Amino acid sequence: MKGTIVNTITVIIGSGIGLFVGEKLPERFKDIIIQAIGLFTFLIGASMMLKEKSFIVVFISLILGGVTGEAFQLELHLDNVVKRLKERVSPDSSHFTEGFITATLIFCVGAMTVVGSIQEGLTGDATLLYTKSVMDGITSLTLASSMGIGVMFSAISVFAIQGSLTLLGSKLQFLTNPAYINNLTSTGGILIIALGLELLHIKKIKVLNLLPALVYAPILTFFIK
Repeated sequence: MKGTIVNTITVIIGSGIGLFVGEKLPERFKDIIIQAIGLFTFLIGASMMLKEKSFIVVFISLILGGVTGEAFQLELHLDNVVKRLKERVSPDSSHFTEGFITATLIFCVGAMTVVGSIQEGLTGDATLLYTKSVMDGITSLTLASSMGIGVMFSAISVFAIQGSLTLLGSKLQFLTNPAYINNLTSTGGILIIALGLELLHIKKIKVLNLLPALVYAPILTFFIK
């Protein structure tokens, strides 16, 4: 789990530097940075979404995921958990929830997360995760400078998700198959696009209620591929 530990540390360090920088920035600069992040998030999501040329699995995954999330009210429950964390850590942070969710999705949804974690679990080679760590460290600095300490707490998500994938590497090796990874990445890309739309105040979307789509994507790929 060396790769995951390094990745977690770089997110914490990058966020810490970003918080220091953010304290020096006037509010108007933070606002424009958040808009830039919204556009950047949209771009990341679009590039991930286009990994797949056949979108039927992605489409059905989103429908099933949205229905499941709405049935279990994931948005409400997860939002309450994050809000309780915010009250204990930084009650005055106006973008804590946004920062935590944005960073978690950007850092944890994508091919590098899945392939890198499983690769380390199978072979002990964490090279891909080390590369991802550098990227996440720089991204966390930018995010935290405008969104605050919530970004730093996304390190918990990084550790939990990547660590689990690494420990289960031998059982999840099938996910590294291009068919699985492309559908999973495309589904995650759409969720990140939805997040970008929220950050740009274009449309409020229940992104958290759509998270089960990431579970349905590999299941449907198994039956359809």
